[in-house]
Amino acid sequence: MAMTTVVGAGSWGTALAQVLVQNGRSVRLWARRGELVREIVEQGENRRYLPGVRLDPEIEVLSNLSAAVRGSDLVVFAIPSQSFREVLREAIPYLPSGAVIVNVAKGIEERSQLRLSQVYSEESGDTRHNRYAALSGPSHAEEVGLGLPTAIVASSPHPGTAEIVQDAFMSPKLRVYTNPDLTGVELGGALKNIIALGTGIAEGLGFGDNTKAAIMTRGLTEITRLGTRLGADPLTFGGLAGVGDLIVTCTSMHSRNRRAGIAIGKGLTVSDAERSVNMVVEGVRTTRAAHGLSTKLDVVMPITTEIYRVLFENVSPKEAVGNLMTRSRTREIEEVARISVSWTERD
Repeated sequence: MAMTTVVGAGSWGTALAQVLVQNGRSVRLWARRGELVREIVEQGENRRYLPGVRLDPEIEVLSNLSAAVRGSDLVVFAIPSQSFREVLREAIPYLPSGAVIVNVAKGIEERSQLRLSQVYSEESGDTRHNRYAALSGPSHAEEVGLGLPTAIVASSPHPGTAEIVQDAFMSPKLRVYTNPDLTGVELGGALKNIIALGTGIAEGLGFGDNTKAAIMTRGLTEITRLGTRLGADPLTFGGLAGVGDLIVTCTSMHSRNRRAGIAIGKGLTVSDAERSVNMVVEGVRTTRAAHGLSTKLDVVMPITTEIYRVLFENVSPKEAVGNLMTRSRTREIEEVARISVSWTERD
């Protein structure tokens, strides 16, 4: 029986472990803290991060990383993006040479401004991503763990690698598409968290659906603008890893980024808002990384810029909204067309 290791026993890692074991794979679930391992084993569920989902007893829960990854043909990293490099570096000596590596975190490394596939390349030496894939799309762990119908994307520049991941996760309750645009899939998953912070802030301020729709729509333009500047296919941002993930993250109370944004809009500090969510809010540090990229590459991202100023420069949310609403006028359709033309003329 095929062996899979899920590295990270947060909500998403736990939900994916359940999917994989139900698909007939042998599954190990790694958690760094022995206390969490004991709780999951004794209680039969991860009450701390995924309460209400009874876990298959065949899932082996471990706190020893080397024992967890040895012999696995598929290793899924389900840890916060800012911890990916550290844990990957720790795991590499024990990873089987032919194993496929799947990353499911949605973020950009803050310090380096690198996508997580680039972090993987630096640490592993696999610059062509022969055995690497990203799994992304509109997929709250709470719903996947309960078996609610969900569609996501497995992305790798190598079709065979993407199809291995597709086959491992595909089920009657989880539909998996493939997409070769690794850059676009990673950026769509990471950058939508910034926009979800923005819609949450707007909601916390008491603004309505019009405001949130504007932020989401113009936010998608910003995501596409930076993505195509970095080599992504603009069509990716119209799919599951783009607009699909954006919709679910900006509208659902399962969304940590939306909930943190609401708290900030209501007057909490960023640190207090993160504590109120009680889980990692990827969008905060991704905002700093994306703002740095947009500045370096001279890409106009006004929503991201204003959210950055709220998070890190003590600009009030109301002032940030005013700054966005009073920007100089522009033409929407011409801007979208310009993005499409720039992509088609690249070659």
